Amino acid sequence: MPIQDVEHPYPLIDSDPHFSRVIRYMRPVDLGIWAGVTAFMPALVRVWEHVDTSGATKKQLRTAVRLNTSLGFIAGFLWAYQNSSKRFWGWSENAAEVEKDFTELSALAKAGKPLYGESALDAYGQSVAAGNSQWSALKFQTLPWFNFANHPFHGVDTSKYYESSQKPS
Repeated sequence: MPIQDVEHPYPLIDSDPHFSRVIRYMRPVDLGIWAGVTAFMPALVRVWEHVDTSGATKKQLRTAVRLNTSLGFIAGFLWAYQNSSKRFWGWSENAAEVEKDFTELSALAKAGKPLYGESALDAYGQSVAAGNSQWSALKFQTLPWFNFANHPFHGVDTSKYYESSQKPS
């Protein structure tokens, strides 16, 4: 499956980053967004209840607050995940991530390990997995979909990692 060529103002790190890499590369601002949205949702319920009382019992209000906390946690996570993914795609400033990626993948290349991990899937399955999850963080409003499969389809030239591993230290 050919990787789509998409314009990006910053260097492309990975067009289909694995779920664990997106989480590991999250910045403190992403975690702050996640926490902020998680806290905002139940606070909003409390404010609405204070402004326009619904007549709900304490138990009903507690249930509404818990539900909105859960929804805020999920929404905050998806927002933070999407922000982190945009840095992988080169759509927002990503200098720290570029350096971290180069260090991490060069070390794997030097150790002789596969850059994007071992996969139990055959080549066709890897291609299908890549096709299903590439740019999927843009479609969270329809269906949250993440890349949990290791595959070689990431839209970047991996020779730079191997070249740096060949240079004497």
